Amino acid sequence: MQPIQARLEMEEISDSETYTKEEALILAAQKDLQMFSALYEKYYGAILKFVYQRVTTKEDAYDITQQIFLQAMVSLPKYQLRGFPFSSWLYRIALNEMNQLFRKNKKQRGVNLEDKHLAMIVEELGETGGEERENAVLSALTGLEEDDFQLVEMRFFESRPFKEIAEILNVSEANAKMRLYRILDKIKPVVQRNIRNSA
Repeated sequence: MQPIQARLEMEEISDSETYTKEEALILAAQKDLQMFSALYEKYYGAILKFVYQRVTTKEDAYDITQQIFLQAMVSLPKYQLRGFPFSSWLYRIALNEMNQLFRKNKKQRGVNLEDKHLAMIVEELGETGGEERENAVLSALTGLEEDDFQLVEMRFFESRPFKEIAEILNVSEANAKMRLYRILDKIKPVVQRNIRNSA
């Protein structure tokens, strides 16, 4: 399909019902995969950043990101508009692809974060700041299961709202909140023990 014809088709979709531009683009891409390129361009940078925060090399991040978009393109016909951002669906694919890669290749999972992220967790745990406490938190985080770490990562390192986290993880918003606070309750004694041991 030619770009002009595809654009006209997208306009027809968006005029026929009350769809957002993104929804109209998704529907158009479901009819003509050439339209997927606009979704790719829109989300590539965000997904690459999401992946890079979790792997150890840029090359791995680029490779995994390409795999994510390939999987998204193949699965696009099954995608359903449910009132959540398209990006949530892409992030869910990203998590699945990365988990599969880590299991398959036994690759080490990376963590690329800034000090302010650790400071936010220290504050949430009710501790007073300082490098010693941030190191204790980082040490406690390394002991978390992958699913738990991903939840902490999305909330504190990426500042995602619970609604989006819930959609990415395919759970309710209340469940996402409950899981996060249980994780924090679980690591709090570990953080305190780490602080005592470093003194």
